[in-house]
Amino acid sequence: MRTLVILTLLAVLVVAATSYESHESMESHEYLNPFLNRRRANDFIQADTRLRAITQERIRERSKAPQEHQRELCEDYYPCEMYAFRHGYAAAYKHYFGGRRRTK
Repeated sequence: MRTLVILTLLAVLVVAATSYESHESMESHEYLNPFLNRRRANDFIQADTRLRAITQERIRERSKAPQEHQRELCEDYYPCEMYAFRHGYAAAYKHYFGGRRRTK
């Protein structure tokens, strides 16, 4: 009889310990309400970073120094780039594009 009482109490404790569900074990509470308000939605949905990078690049293109534009023009033209390796980009730009007027 004594053994039966001890086994019953032990079984009750095991069932109570294994059936307890804490809030920490749940991954999310979103199953209660599948719809989020706008403020919570912005917490985990970020804006497209590629679009932001393209916008920043366009802003940088508008505010580049003239020397940087000249260097890019020279880098796009292979003979100018080879000349620049020996004499520098300023001399190469002047040699290949110095007589022309830039339109931009």
